[in-house]
Amino acid sequence: MTIGYWCVFIAVLLPYIFLGYARAKVPGYNNHDPRGYSEKLTGWTRRAYCAQLNGFEAFAPFAAGVIIAHQMVALQSHIDALAVTFIIARILHGILYIADLAALRSLVWFVGFVCMLGLYLIAI
Repeated sequence: MTIGYWCVFIAVLLPYIFLGYARAKVPGYNNHDPRGYSEKLTGWTRRAYCAQLNGFEAFAPFAAGVIIAHQMVALQSHIDALAVTFIIARILHGILYIADLAALRSLVWFVGFVCMLGLYLIAI
């Protein structure tokens, strides 16, 4: 399996890590109504939930970009570099989201977005 494909696997897990961290730190999680519990979160736990949602949103276009770049036989080193940078950006994005550092978070989000677009462009 290539580094790019491993990055897709990591991207699958990242959203769960952010909310899982919040749920582990805050008592009162209700497994009978997990969505209701998540909607009642505030502060950093709410931001962790939002980081999770954003991770789900970012996953599909990233995974498709990696797969398309592989299918079009783009240079593997370029695929891997973009995929690893995307993953680093997504990890930082989640951390900055939880820390409420909005300007830096947006900058890091943009880096990840450019990496995702780059995967499509190298496939041309």
